[in-house]
Amino acid sequence: MLQFTAAQFFDVFSRYNAAVWPAPVVAYLLGAVTVLAALSRHRAGSIVAAAVLGSFWAWTGIVYHWLAFAGINQAAWLFGAFFVVEALLLASFAQQLQFNYRADLRSVVGLSFIAYAAVLYPLLGLAAGHAYPAMPMFGITPCPLTIFTLGLLLLARRPRWPLLIVPVLWSLIGGSAAFLLHVPQDWLLLVSGPLALVLLWRARAAAG
Repeated sequence: MLQFTAAQFFDVFSRYNAAVWPAPVVAYLLGAVTVLAALSRHRAGSIVAAAVLGSFWAWTGIVYHWLAFAGINQAAWLFGAFFVVEALLLASFAQQLQFNYRADLRSVVGLSFIAYAAVLYPLLGLAAGHAYPAMPMFGITPCPLTIFTLGLLLLARRPRWPLLIVPVLWSLIGGSAAFLLHVPQDWLLLVSGPLALVLLWRARAAAG
């Protein structure tokens, strides 16, 4: 059982989004920079993409989990720590990551996850009756950030497996809670984490 009601959950988003404005707009701009940098095929672009992605995870861990969500859920202190760890991992692997698009299933799924997180996710939220500001927003809340991250990691030429631990765990945590909290846009989480693992494992096996 959850420690809070769905109404309390969405009230957190309402107060959080209002408090951090214009962070939702900035997150979209930085998200566009991240995707363009990742697709640039330049090492510097990959470093920029990893850096911005890491800043999203640090922000969400500290500002969302610790300063907002912890008010109704004590587990948010632990969740926030995981998100900060992911930010640190992205910083440590930034020099080793290299993103690029390939004409294969892994890249297609990766771009689909990215498009879902940035475009379809909020539209599905609106269709479900979650009007702004009482809704999870791209880049600064856990679930769309997780889907976006998995999409980017699917574009990595040689993904670093430690980077997948937190996003895959959150895909299971957030995806499961989505049914209890009536957040249909988060249902994809239950599929995205395991699917990313399978696709990346297949790619590793094929590379020998």
